[in-house]
Amino acid sequence: MSEQQLFKVTIDNITIEVPAGTTILNAARQIGGEVAPPAMCYYSKLAGSGGKCRTCLVEVSKGSEKDPRPMPKLVASCRTTVMDGMEVKNITSEKVVDARAGVVEFLLLNHPLDCPICDQAGECHLQDLSYEHGKEGTRYEFQRRTFKKHDIGPYIQLHMTRCILCYRCVFTADQLTSKREHGVLDRGDHAEIATFIEKSLDNEFIGNVIDVCPVGALTDKTFRFKNRVWFLKPVEAHRDCPTCSGKVTLWNRGDEVYRVTARKDQWGEVEEWICNTCRFEKKQTSDWVIEGPRLVDRHSVISQGHYAGSVGMHKPAETFAAVNDGRSPKLMMDIHDVSKVNRNEITLSLINGPAHSTNFNSTKD
Repeated sequence: MSEQQLFKVTIDNITIEVPAGTTILNAARQIGGEVAPPAMCYYSKLAGSGGKCRTCLVEVSKGSEKDPRPMPKLVASCRTTVMDGMEVKNITSEKVVDARAGVVEFLLLNHPLDCPICDQAGECHLQDLSYEHGKEGTRYEFQRRTFKKHDIGPYIQLHMTRCILCYRCVFTADQLTSKREHGVLDRGDHAEIATFIEKSLDNEFIGNVIDVCPVGALTDKTFRFKNRVWFLKPVEAHRDCPTCSGKVTLWNRGDEVYRVTARKDQWGEVEEWICNTCRFEKKQTSDWVIEGPRLVDRHSVISQGHYAGSVGMHKPAETFAAVNDGRSPKLMMDIHDVSKVNRNEITLSLINGPAHSTNFNSTKD
């Protein structure tokens, strides 16, 4: 059996070897960090996804060793495969930075600025994209398009006004279920995700469209407006499920399970699909075997300040003694002599409980 052919590709001055047929986006993801272009429509687990949102545009400054000419236009990294000796610019290209800002502005033309009331806030890919690659203001002065909210089943609500037409949910329903009952209707500015004649989506795996949606267009009706994700603690859990793997992330506040989602990787993609029973009907801690805290490997408010020490976070060491030859801090002056507020024999910080009037001087100077 012949060895797999490897191609050398340089992305933002970092060289890596990847198998032939690898896309520029996936090669950049192997490098990681800011070298990896953002993606709003591409999903590695969904065949046919990508090539629609244009947020992953990159500049190919050298096509290959055999043909070193640069590509004349920016290309979608999720659909362009690498060639041996290819050189790519992502964050090091002014063209890419400018084009990406334009794409973000285009995506936000009709998107409502309702982050304060949107359940996706705090874990929204469009929020991250606009913050990192967008512009400060908007030039759009016209009325945004709006749609009515639709319940497309007992557990899912579709708010088409927020949709950016990434098609992820369409591919998910098409590839995870036996028959597809929703898709894109109309064209251009009138295009929308919809079911056939308001039909309900009730397939056992249809809840996964919520996880793949990069914005707040498809939301969990059992979780809507109940809590903010940054107030919840994500923990890994599993159960013996006959339908799916049963491996999920529970979002708890105290002992209460507010929602259940599939586990996601550092790119925000589902690791294993889960069924509706696990997602919507198992909302008791006793239904699950808790494994431990879930590390949210994203630049999100969810990962800030959670589980200090248990997911690689460490409390900073005290440096005072190190810079003062091992001496401990000491009081530089006696505050009692200066303030003349509380009695000299009482140190307020050592009082067992709150301070009362008896702890302060009642005499006047």
